[in-house]
Amino acid sequence: MSASAIQTVETQVGVYNRSHWGRIKVTDNDRLRFLHNQSTNDFESLKSGQGCDTVFVTSTARTIDLATAYLTEDAVLLLVSPNRRQYLMQWLDKYIFFADKVQLSDVTEETVTFSLIGPKSDAIVEKLHASQIIGKPYGTHISIPLIEDNTPNIIAVGSGLVSPGYTMIFNANQQEIIWQKILQAGAVEISDRDWEMLRILQGRPQPESELTDDYNPLEVGLWQTISFNKGCYIGQETIARLNTYKGVKQNLWGITLNAAVEPGTIITVNEEKVGKITSCTQNGVRYFGLGYIRTKAGGVGLKVKVGSCEGEVVSIPFISHQYPEVKSVDS
Repeated sequence: MSASAIQTVETQVGVYNRSHWGRIKVTDNDRLRFLHNQSTNDFESLKSGQGCDTVFVTSTARTIDLATAYLTEDAVLLLVSPNRRQYLMQWLDKYIFFADKVQLSDVTEETVTFSLIGPKSDAIVEKLHASQIIGKPYGTHISIPLIEDNTPNIIAVGSGLVSPGYTMIFNANQQEIIWQKILQAGAVEISDRDWEMLRILQGRPQPESELTDDYNPLEVGLWQTISFNKGCYIGQETIARLNTYKGVKQNLWGITLNAAVEPGTIITVNEEKVGKITSCTQNGVRYFGLGYIRTKAGGVGLKVKVGSCEGEVVSIPFISHQYPEVKSVDS
């Protein structure tokens, strides 16, 4: 199935049921200021109908989760990793102080999330009568009924991967009818195993693998999720300093491999340890891993040993390791 999953997302359209991902609803008057202060992206510049990816980090800028946020008129809906749902509910609640007008609610059980993945996603969206979203920027979303009961549903630009697509969030009681409607429109089901392979091949980091207490967002390469001009937020001082002084000491890369390896396997160059593997997958007869490698050891094209296996470092499209040109806030 793996090879066909790649072909599907490259040439057709797949649909992945992401309902096991967490959905946290943030409401009340201070919701934007609160999320602005608790994560890396610039929430206060966003308006209803827009969205973004953002990274939740610790006070020392260590990564907790990569989340997607959708702003509506009266709430922000966060789509978070499955193994970070309860953690983030508790972690965010800890930072709500007495005077803050912020409410958190876990709406995971009462809602469902599907992602369309692949170049023919537009055709499915048209059949769902949501064509006004086509061609809009990432995170843009609309609220429309997808079936005849007139219950509004969120449909947003972005598949969760680099591949083009859309993500839908709606009430759980509509799950089966909308799933069948999408399959009848021509989408192919993407399994959990397929998603895992695709996220590794494209370089989407996940908690407990690439996103841990050992790494900050710049080492991961999640520059697109970070605002350097928004002022103070948790972990901001560390991130700003790393950017200003170009102090990133290790980077996440893709690694082509000649055999399977276990996460945690040490990466070496000339028998010197330069990093470790965080994820590995098989794609047909090929093997592919993600791993952190010391910046000074090199990047794309570097030949490495991973345990007893041979490997070569390659770029991965989900992330970047290019320092941005940043204007100072005062200029």
